[in-house]
Amino acid sequence: MSTLHLVDPSLLPLLEFMPGTAFTAGNLPEIRVQSEQRFAFLGDPVLKPEVKVIDGPDGPLEIYWYDPAPGSTGRAALYHIHGGGMVIGSARSMQHGPAGMAAALGIPVASVEYRLAPEHPFPAPQEDCYAGLKWLADNATALGVDPARIGIVGESAGGGLAAATALMARDRGGPSLAAQFLVFPMLDHRTGSDSCLYANPATGEFVWTRESNRFGWAALQGSYAADDARKGWFSPSLAEDLSGLPQTWIGTGSLDLFLDENLDYARRLIAAKVPVELHSYPGAIHAFQAIAGSHLAQSFNRDMLGAMARWLVD
Repeated sequence: MSTLHLVDPSLLPLLEFMPGTAFTAGNLPEIRVQSEQRFAFLGDPVLKPEVKVIDGPDGPLEIYWYDPAPGSTGRAALYHIHGGGMVIGSARSMQHGPAGMAAALGIPVASVEYRLAPEHPFPAPQEDCYAGLKWLADNATALGVDPARIGIVGESAGGGLAAATALMARDRGGPSLAAQFLVFPMLDHRTGSDSCLYANPATGEFVWTRESNRFGWAALQGSYAADDARKGWFSPSLAEDLSGLPQTWIGTGSLDLFLDENLDYARRLIAAKVPVELHSYPGAIHAFQAIAGSHLAQSFNRDMLGAMARWLVD
């Protein structure tokens, strides 16, 4: 039975904008082109980025730097990781989110152009994300940033990579993070597979489906067995110890495929004595905040930006 009747009516336009096409190795190049075109349709972001090129783990790495007040010092900052199921999307095309955060909060935001799977499976995307965070922390003073007030944020696959980067930073002894903001994060490689822990009949029908999730995780995993100490960097839900992570904000939708893994991750963080703020938006499907005028997107932005202001800026 369809869950369409459970979708908040304000979000129905999203079903046309992001129809949830099934991913295959054959159609991935075309889906990537369509994704780039979809974001180009939105026009220019509120704040134009400066593209900085840094040394990545396997070559040059681009960082899109959104600075609403160049020359200012001692500021909080956000490190942003875009979404796209581990296989599509780019910091170049997906500028509106980080630009909007920078403009709304009055702080700089760095967005990393990490490599995508399946061409670059684990740990390439994670290592790129970690390298960008380390660059931000190492160059904080020159960038006018207080290194004690850096937060990490990501949406969907970017949320999963943000969680993985936070784990890597903890395990490697830095950089330290003041907070992590996980927006319907992609955390558990088992979701939608035969080994899924949840099998919630009310989630995952729209935008990002179980079929798409299996494709994205398989592309990222490559030949990695997920049975060593890095398994939590690959799939954060596999991390055995969540202690020592920064205070965490999680926002998800009640119909999102990732709802159950997000709730479970929040529960485990709390048990590990990590402060957690958790929001589940009723009738919300994956990527619901893209319908900016909807009351759910407005609630989401108020909640997330409010937490960012309290934890980093105030």
